[in-house]
Amino acid sequence: MDGGDATVEGKVTCASWIKRPENAHLVVIAKSNGTSSSSLEIFSFDPITASLSTSPKATYVFEESGNAVCIAVHPTGDDFVCSTTTGCKLFELYGHEDNIKFVCKEFPLKDVGPQKCMAFSVDGSKLATGGVDGHFRLFEWPTMRIIVDEPKAHKSFRDMDFSLDSEFLASTSTDGAARIWKTSDGVPVTLTRNSDENIELCRFSKDGTKPFLFTTIQKGNKTLMAVWDISTWKKIGHKSLLKKPTSIMSISLDGKYLALGSKDGDVCVIEVKKMEISSLHRRVHLGTNITSLEFCPSERVALTTSSQWGAMVTKLNVPADWKEWQIYLLLLALFLASAVLFYVFFENSDSFWNFPDPSSRPKIETVHTDPTSDDWSSFGPVDL
Repeated sequence: MDGGDATVEGKVTCASWIKRPENAHLVVIAKSNGTSSSSLEIFSFDPITASLSTSPKATYVFEESGNAVCIAVHPTGDDFVCSTTTGCKLFELYGHEDNIKFVCKEFPLKDVGPQKCMAFSVDGSKLATGGVDGHFRLFEWPTMRIIVDEPKAHKSFRDMDFSLDSEFLASTSTDGAARIWKTSDGVPVTLTRNSDENIELCRFSKDGTKPFLFTTIQKGNKTLMAVWDISTWKKIGHKSLLKKPTSIMSISLDGKYLALGSKDGDVCVIEVKKMEISSLHRRVHLGTNITSLEFCPSERVALTTSSQWGAMVTKLNVPADWKEWQIYLLLLALFLASAVLFYVFFENSDSFWNFPDPSSRPKIETVHTDPTSDDWSSFGPVDL
């Protein structure tokens, strides 16, 4: 990994990207300033240097005591929900990137206790929360109409993720169980596992072609990456990739890469198409547990956090994607090359369109005949 930068002092508890128009993305970071003070800070992101601004663009200080637990950002980038040790708060962003502001709004989940997991569906129409107490809630967004309210969904939530079509939500528990929820009616399916297996982390495929669910499975001292068919919820295979316990998993928005963060600070980037490690980077957070890991919405950059080293943005060692202007430049080059080849072929071929030069044609002398002569009759009878 190149260019990892610790950017926030103090104990960082969680962080997330905020997708903005024209790739002017932001990062929201929650940090604890002591036993009775915590805050949210928003930083701008520079894709050229792969770094955050040196100072926050906006700050919100929590009036009550307690720390932030996790953050879920709506796909539009206009709102985000922050879970604290007492409940959830809703924040709305407004203003331009050079003068960004955010305000706390009224929210019905302010007293539900700490939520270990929160996620918006890919289409932005649903919000799911999973509590430390195992309580699962699924809402329509933004009406907050309750779709599912299951107090004993898990012993305690570990991870969750929506499918690309927002039809399913996968969730895992601290006791190793995993369930699949149908978001239209909340009917659950429990994934089958052996008695010595714990299903820990989960992410749905996002490339739109292969409808799979990826999970990490801890089996004794082995950490496996398993792939499940979402039409049958049967495991179709597994592979040992990052050979150590993992704490967090993420998938890029285009679905090309998975990333695993280990409990000792390593980050492993996996190419989904081949299910092989694209790059492995050790001690990104110098031996401490990685608490959050997210791909940048438009760049091959990862945002990671740990309690000891704060928040980092790191440029990933993976093949760069083609930019839109690069694609147009390639098409223009191919067009010009085709035009040159056509011209060369035209000049050196006996084409139908290569008309002979009229000046080089032989002159044809006009022959006048006397209609009264005997020679005229040699053409035979003429119809008048």
